[in-house]
Amino acid sequence: MVNLVAVQMLSTPNPEENLQTLATQLKGLDPSVPSLVVLPECFACFGGSDKTQLELAETLGEGPVQSALSALAAEHGIWMVAGTIPVRVPDKEKFTASSLLFSPSGQRVAHYRKIHLFDVQVADGTRTYLESKYTQAGEQVVVANTEIGRIGMAVCYDLRFAGLFQAMGEIDILVLPAAFTQVTGEAHWWPLLRARAIEKQCFVVAAGQGGQHANGRETYGHSTIITPWGEVLTSLAQGPGLVQALVDFDQMHEIRRNMPVGQHNQFRSELIEFNS
Repeated sequence: MVNLVAVQMLSTPNPEENLQTLATQLKGLDPSVPSLVVLPECFACFGGSDKTQLELAETLGEGPVQSALSALAAEHGIWMVAGTIPVRVPDKEKFTASSLLFSPSGQRVAHYRKIHLFDVQVADGTRTYLESKYTQAGEQVVVANTEIGRIGMAVCYDLRFAGLFQAMGEIDILVLPAAFTQVTGEAHWWPLLRARAIEKQCFVVAAGQGGQHANGRETYGHSTIITPWGEVLTSLAQGPGLVQALVDFDQMHEIRRNMPVGQHNQFRSELIEFNS
């Protein structure tokens, strides 16, 4: 049995405040069962200017946010997908939107860099989104082999690109930190998430930002956990909180036996795997 947990946040531009909120939320976990906890995109800083992320970028393996996350994972003995944090790259005007997986010992065991960047027009108060202005796109598909299963890693806008998930091969859990806009979330969040769960025959843990932020940006929330059959186990519409469900993989294995989509799939691609 694994406790799948999505942490929904209404993050502010203040990293210390957001880390304290996270620490408080994690106190609600049951320590008697293994947990996989997924944080939302930009959990440590959201609602400021685009350049704020660049100013807060850390070197991979160093910095106060990564240190705090490692300590929280070890303190609670949890697997934790640390949403995204900005990580420095050689280009001083860019960073990667990096999703880090920490083990229950606090060790970083996987690193995914968001591949698809949100350069779009949306009919909301922000209107123009240009993520590529400061963000350098990743290039590698990442699956982490862990004691609790094969974890496929993606972030927010990645959800729209089915080829990414085909490239992952067989996975048991898909983790998706997100900050979907209110407008795009209302239109597409649920059909896209359920499609990914059904086509991959895996559990999906999607953790979002949810509410109105300091700069007026509105995020959709609705963090959720979805079964390999596409059923929504639980969700949270808006505001901060934990969404969690205790699952085992029996249903997943039965679905795959009865409908062996993975065996029938004729598309293959190379991927980068991390072993912990």
